[in-house]
Amino acid sequence: MKKTLSVIMLGLLPGFAMAAGEHGGHHGAHQGHDMASMNQKMQGVGQPGKAADVSRTIEVVMSDDMRFSPAHIEVKAGETVRFFVKNTGKLKHELVIGNAEALLEHAEMMRQMPDMHHAEPNMISLQGGQRGGLVWQFDQAGTVDFACLLPGHMEAGMKGGITVM
Repeated sequence: MKKTLSVIMLGLLPGFAMAAGEHGGHHGAHQGHDMASMNQKMQGVGQPGKAADVSRTIEVVMSDDMRFSPAHIEVKAGETVRFFVKNTGKLKHELVIGNAEALLEHAEMMRQMPDMHHAEPNMISLQGGQRGGLVWQFDQAGTVDFACLLPGHMEAGMKGGITVM
């Protein structure tokens, strides 16, 4: 009986793991996001890039003075960039790439759910002193924004822009 129960439990583990992945803190349609709507709002922003296609690395520093350095970046349409992001402060910060509308919407959601944990390809979240990378391909000319969406950070000035030429 024990052996049969063990086999049944082992067979169920992948299903539990998948369920945990779907509800493990990442936000999606089940937490108020309409992903089709979000994808539409993200058009013109670009897409996750492939490390093999990176043409250059841009260092971005996040600090407790609620600023990014540099706050303005220029890239070429079609370029794939690796952002090497350093949090030189003591507070947690994040860099989220998007357009102004999507970033404002997401910032409001973060105010309503400040403990929400998420990981999307257009963002990196770092504790104080941490560093990490983000690879993004900019597919068309225009303006792309970035910001820290933790409650109060963007409002304090932690935002920037990317001109895609």
